[in-house]
Amino acid sequence: MPFRDIDDPYKIWLSEVMLQQTQVKTVVPYYNRWIKRYPSIKSVAVADLGSVLKMWEGLGYYTRCRNFHTAAKIVVKNFNGIIPNDWENLSSLPGVGDYTAAAILSIAFNKPYAVMDGNAKRVMSRILGIKNLTSWNLSRIDKTLSNIIPEHTPGNFNQSIMELGATLCTPRSPSCNKCPLSFGCKAFKTNKPHCYPKPSAKKIKPHYTIVVGIIWRENKFFIQRRSEKSMLGGLWEFPGGKVKNGELLEVALKREIKEECGVYPSIIKRIGAVDHAYSHFSITFH
Repeated sequence: MPFRDIDDPYKIWLSEVMLQQTQVKTVVPYYNRWIKRYPSIKSVAVADLGSVLKMWEGLGYYTRCRNFHTAAKIVVKNFNGIIPNDWENLSSLPGVGDYTAAAILSIAFNKPYAVMDGNAKRVMSRILGIKNLTSWNLSRIDKTLSNIIPEHTPGNFNQSIMELGATLCTPRSPSCNKCPLSFGCKAFKTNKPHCYPKPSAKKIKPHYTIVVGIIWRENKFFIQRRSEKSMLGGLWEFPGGKVKNGELLEVALKREIKEECGVYPSIIKRIGAVDHAYSHFSITFH
């Protein structure tokens, strides 16, 4: 992987942000294209938001990109372009939570901060025999990791735990016969390691009906930019919005375009519909 065995805090930070909620195989080509276009934190800071969002296009969770762009500007302005190597300043940057700060500080700056991502939690839950990830048990996992993380190679330790969770200690079918830690794993000794930790109950995703209009004039059509504070902020869209319960699609479209553009459209024809799922809800897009 292009972001392993490096000590550049900018590249490590970028990779950790991209890898949040996204699989490695998906991230790699985006990471490579990004580094080619923006080789340093300064190059990100001087770029406009539209350009960086375009580079991020298709990776999803666009708030990550906006936060990274804002944080890059802060690093250049307040820290002379040098990424902070202390917890207080680093974790104060937009989008840098405990996990990201620990990853950057341990991997790039060799500081013994334990990383608590989903993989690390699963590995440690099985080793310690923890079924329920209560706040007390999460604190127990964090304390255990903090006690055993080596001072001289904390980055290697964190990456090893995360890689173990991603490749062998997987959620449903762990490869315990290949795991170097199975001899001391309490979950392995129960012969039911896949039951550790107990999966959280899945929430039912709401579904919305969305209707938009393609306003066409000669060889051009109208698109508008979403508010920076909204979901998918800064991205472009056709005018439209949610259909209310019991509302006809045509009525909803006219209402939304009047609200957003100040005009009542003449609807010529319907093109079709597309179903799409986001992380927390799904839509039918007319």
